[in-house]
Amino acid sequence: MVNTADFTKRLQKILDYYGVSATAFSEEINFNRSTISHLLSGRNKPSLEFVMKVLQKYPEVELYWLLNGKGEFPSKNKSASPPISEFKKTRENEIEATLTENTSQHFDKIIDRIVIFYKDGSFKAYEN
Repeated sequence: MVNTADFTKRLQKILDYYGVSATAFSEEINFNRSTISHLLSGRNKPSLEFVMKVLQKYPEVELYWLLNGKGEFPSKNKSASPPISEFKKTRENEIEATLTENTSQHFDKIIDRIVIFYKDGSFKAYEN
């Protein structure tokens, strides 16, 4: 059986590690916000569907660590990658640098604006 109080602490540790709120977390794993709230308060135990969505979205989370506290977080067995928010910032900077380089060297026309759309519905606009 999953110890609800300990599971709550581990879930909060995941949120803190990735620097996301419970609302943002629920959107990222496509799960109901109230369910996340109930898990964090200790009211409910996690469903298999919830656990699977967390594991799919966050590869640094190990199953046994999440359920029983055995193992480590973030996982050293899987590719060590920075939190998602850091990855997005790094990737945005790389894209911006590439676009700037390509614009100045390879095009006769000047790009006025580039918009990047993310799967979560957000977007980032780059303007010259």
